[in-house]
Amino acid sequence: MNEIGKGSPRPIRSVYGEGCIAAHALDLLGDRWALLVIRELMLGAKRFQLVRAGLPGISASVLTQRLEGLEEGGILRRVILPDPAGVQVYELTELGKAVRPVIDALCRFGVRLPGHDPKKFISPTALMLSMAAMVDRKAAKEVEVAAGFDMGRESFRGELENGRWEVERGAAEGDVVFAGSANTLAGVVYGAHPLAHWLGSGTVTFRGDPATGQRFLDLFRLTGRAGT
Repeated sequence: MNEIGKGSPRPIRSVYGEGCIAAHALDLLGDRWALLVIRELMLGAKRFQLVRAGLPGISASVLTQRLEGLEEGGILRRVILPDPAGVQVYELTELGKAVRPVIDALCRFGVRLPGHDPKKFISPTALMLSMAAMVDRKAAKEVEVAAGFDMGRESFRGELENGRWEVERGAAEGDVVFAGSANTLAGVVYGAHPLAHWLGSGTVTFRGDPATGQRFLDLFRLTGRAGT
């Protein structure tokens, strides 16, 4: 891939005027939408329109501003994919990838706050990252399953490794494969109904052994204790 505009990160404009290193980080990450833009790139590079598809509340102009600011801060970079694609995408730098524990911690903190509405829009990447944060790591150490998720414009493959859900963007492949919209699959993963309820619903497609699929789904709960 060819990198565009390669150079050293620019000094971050101080918003809070403090020497606190947390405040220094928030000078860059505290802008509205900034963390969610990073979230959308956490599992792989994306074109502008695909980033925006994961953030339906953002305007094109604001997204452009956030991408430019994060690029100036060394969080992401623009690259041109090799032919035959030959298109520009945005991808996180190593510094940008280091934001992952912050997003994981926000997931675990957010689930403890009242008022969460799981019926609101959730992006495919957001669902995958929430699963990584909310997996029951103790129980997951006893399970070895590779799983794929096909959500239309985005698909993912991952597996349980040492109690963690390790996932990346790519072809939906694995011992079990789930297909549907992100919001529907969020209901499959976190909802009260077992997998059998969804198999005849017409909204979810499943490949693999249903018992294995259910065992996999049982590892994920929207509770304050998950991820421990």
